[in-house]
Amino acid sequence: METKRHIVIVTGAGSGIGRAASLRLSQAGSKIVAVDFNRTTGEQTVELIREQGGEGVFVQADVSKSEDVERYVNIAVETYGQIDAFFNNAGVLQKFSMLTEIDLTEFDRVMDVNVRGVFLGLKHVLKVMEKQGYGSIINTASTAGIRAEHSIAVYSASKHAVVGLTKAAALEYVRKGIRVNAICPGGVDTALTQGVPAMMQESGYVPEEFPNMRIGRFADPGELAEMVVFLASDKSSYMTGSIIAVDGGLTL
Repeated sequence: METKRHIVIVTGAGSGIGRAASLRLSQAGSKIVAVDFNRTTGEQTVELIREQGGEGVFVQADVSKSEDVERYVNIAVETYGQIDAFFNNAGVLQKFSMLTEIDLTEFDRVMDVNVRGVFLGLKHVLKVMEKQGYGSIINTASTAGIRAEHSIAVYSASKHAVVGLTKAAALEYVRKGIRVNAICPGGVDTALTQGVPAMMQESGYVPEEFPNMRIGRFADPGELAEMVVFLASDKSSYMTGSIIAVDGGLTL
């Protein structure tokens, strides 16, 4: 990183893209505040960071609860004095089903984490970054936030909302030294997505491009992590409000 002390909060740090990004950011010189609902996997991520010679702390949090979000932000500031970048990444996937068959508890579960969690993260981190006069935020949206996907209407709606929040925050803070961008993964090999093929089969709809993706394979989480490192750094200094597909051509 370009600065001597580069502090990054990563939510959903216990697995998948969040873990890969935490490790790659650490390798690039950042100190990590790893946030996850799952204490075991979150602490494992911090152990991996320390094993590779990095520094980090773990905070257990439910990103849909304002008091938990305030707590992880406060811990970051109390521990390191600043927040240089924020990977607002935690999310959940919807069970594949037709819109009329989605019950309200499933709707609330997905919206609470994917929209409320992202909103709360922005709300509390932006306050710190505005006082600092700088910062970079990377939200995790999805290809489902660029186009509709069959049998995941609520998930698609939630990720469209992340895109909207990203653009709105970028516009509001563009003259305050804060950049806000979003990545849109598609077909990443993570624990979250490993059950997707079976869920698609069960729902009765499998897009023809999905089984092997257009590029011929699923992404490794580390490939998404590289984009996160770039957006967290000064190398992306002229980018804000960008909605970046990292999807192997899925949305072509």
